[in-house]
Amino acid sequence: MDHTAGKPVDGRVIEVMAEYMRYHYGNPVSIHPFGEEPRRALEEARKNIVNLINAGKKDIIVFTSGATESNNMAIKGVANRYADRGKHVITSSIEHMSVLNPCKYLKTKGFDLTFLPVDRYGVVNIESLERELRNDTILVSIQYANGEIGTIQPIRVISEIVHRKSALLHVDATAAIGQIPIDVEKDGIDLLTLSSNDIYGPKGVGALFLREGVRLEPIFHGGGQERGLRSGTENVPGIAGFGKAAEIAMKEMEGESARLAKLRDKLIRGLLESIPHSYLNGHAVNRLPDNAAVRFSFIEGESILLSLSMIGVAASSGSACTTKTLEPSHVLMATGLKHEEAHGSILFTLGKQNTEEEADYVISAMPGIIKRLRAMSPLTPKELVS
Repeated sequence: MDHTAGKPVDGRVIEVMAEYMRYHYGNPVSIHPFGEEPRRALEEARKNIVNLINAGKKDIIVFTSGATESNNMAIKGVANRYADRGKHVITSSIEHMSVLNPCKYLKTKGFDLTFLPVDRYGVVNIESLERELRNDTILVSIQYANGEIGTIQPIRVISEIVHRKSALLHVDATAAIGQIPIDVEKDGIDLLTLSSNDIYGPKGVGALFLREGVRLEPIFHGGGQERGLRSGTENVPGIAGFGKAAEIAMKEMEGESARLAKLRDKLIRGLLESIPHSYLNGHAVNRLPDNAAVRFSFIEGESILLSLSMIGVAASSGSACTTKTLEPSHVLMATGLKHEEAHGSILFTLGKQNTEEEADYVISAMPGIIKRLRAMSPLTPKELVS
């Protein structure tokens, strides 16, 4: 139940990738026959991703090495390209580090940076966005949904506000893609970050959507692949796999997301009802179907994770990209939690392989784990220890 750290690659995706590793190993830029099938695979993958996010025929899909590169390309690329129009960039306080750190890098290059606050559920403060937008704002970067607390942002509302000032809107859809419908046309998104592994494709492959007319300064310079925006020989097997995963997500998302949401609600309800002083992180309704983020007072999340691991359950305490730090999650802190509350948080992220029986197993095991750990914790009130 830790699919935010990594999802298994769909067997149908592996079959497609194997074809391109075994037989169609040519370079897509080659003009001889070995380049034909790899070139076709890139365009097929582009088409499937366009369909998944309802992009237009003249919009651009650039393949990258993953969401981190896509976010860097979008933020630095827009900043460098449009610096003559203004040097103000807005993002939120709960973005992934692959958005926050490029923004902080821009600050060292003379850009002005604004972090929008969120409410207790992790929803971006719309009034702050309207207030902070300026004539020299060139880019607003807001995630579609947060992978740690599951909260989905009101992207269409944000888009309308951003475009009133003629700024561009970049959206990191890494956590949301394949779980909820994303329509770049209706949502008014100018740049969109996508990750293959988050839709059961291979790791190390991502994409950046660019609306027609949006220009970027490339951060890689080389042979001019991907319209000169991302030089370097394309990872054809990975991209072919990404395209297949997008095709599958398009067909199966509605049914699978409904199943996961039912499983998520059962897990959340079972934990909150059986364990006193337990709480839900993030929004109760507008949340990702796979996300069950809960916190337990008086104990450390790490001790809960170890106890779960001993009974064969994999969960996490937040983003897999921040597990090397002992600091509390910046996402949870931004929602107003205290340090000790943030440290007592556990994140279950569900996937295709999870079953109702597995949810029942966690619900039955957790009360005993929490009671035992609280009995050892000096923070636990005496009345809860018996």
